[in-house]
Amino acid sequence: MTTDAWLVVIDAQNVFASGSPWASPDWEAAAGGVRRLVPAFGDRVAYTRYVAPAEPQGAWRPYFELWPFALVAEDDPLYAFAPGIDPGGHPVVTATTFGKWGAELQAATGGAGELVLAGVSTDCCVLSTALAAADDGVHVRVVTDACAGASLEDHRRALDAMALYAPLIELVTVDEVLEEGRRIG
Repeated sequence: MTTDAWLVVIDAQNVFASGSPWASPDWEAAAGGVRRLVPAFGDRVAYTRYVAPAEPQGAWRPYFELWPFALVAEDDPLYAFAPGIDPGGHPVVTATTFGKWGAELQAATGGAGELVLAGVSTDCCVLSTALAAADDGVHVRVVTDACAGASLEDHRRALDAMALYAPLIELVTVDEVLEEGRRIG
């Protein structure tokens, strides 16, 4: 981990935590990892939120025909941060896309050369964000035990796919990140 690394907590929201068809069965374990990581990064933490588009366009139309429950306003409790996740004064980037990497997240993280990703869903929003950031030249570390997928199998398959992008994308654990932070700090 470099000293300018930012932790990005991806989509730690009710819609992925419980009570929806998109909820991850391993959410609680991932959330525990997120809660362990946040204090180690101090002010260098950003959060993202997924929200449905007000008017789905293109391929999003048939997608939301499959998932109509998610077509609610962005201030609906479904899209609120999950219990135990509080962004406080940290930047929050809200997007209608799975991948969150772009100008807004880049600005929120101060153009950091390294991102440490945690959150949900490994096989969707984490994967999409990691690939785009790495493609843009950012070193990405995905914290495997602070992420959760749609299923344990999907989580593992997404991690296996991201491992193919080494050394642009590196898979790490919460303990490894915290230990490196202690050595640097």
